[in-house]
Amino acid sequence: MAVSAVRANSADGADSGAEMCPHRLVLEHVTSRWGVLVLIALLERSYRFSELRREIGRTGRGVSEKMLTQTLQTLERDGLVHREAQPVIPPRVDYSLTDLGREAAEQVRGLAAWTQQRMPDVERSRRAYDEARAAARAS
Repeated sequence: MAVSAVRANSADGADSGAEMCPHRLVLEHVTSRWGVLVLIALLERSYRFSELRREIGRTGRGVSEKMLTQTLQTLERDGLVHREAQPVIPPRVDYSLTDLGREAAEQVRGLAAWTQQRMPDVERSRRAYDEARAAARAS
């Protein structure tokens, strides 16, 4: 979607200029490095904090406790993640998606699947670009 289309789809149609529009901030949260992985993981089931951290770590580099905490708090504030603290000892906290979060996660998962499917094309484009740049520098 073009930037102008994002602006046109805002609730009031206004472009805030230097300030970040609220919908762009939510888009940043949803598409952040850890936001994407949290949303996709929570599509499968609810997780406890440590389980979620391990699950995200299986997909690549691990996430720090601090970053996962910040990401979960941000997504909770945006209404995408539900945090349920169980009154037991030791304390148990489960994270799951809200209906809004499930909707966002489905969209993000579609984009992730597209990038995985189209990666060979991206790699070809990168090689062609790098070769053209190298040839231009050599001449």
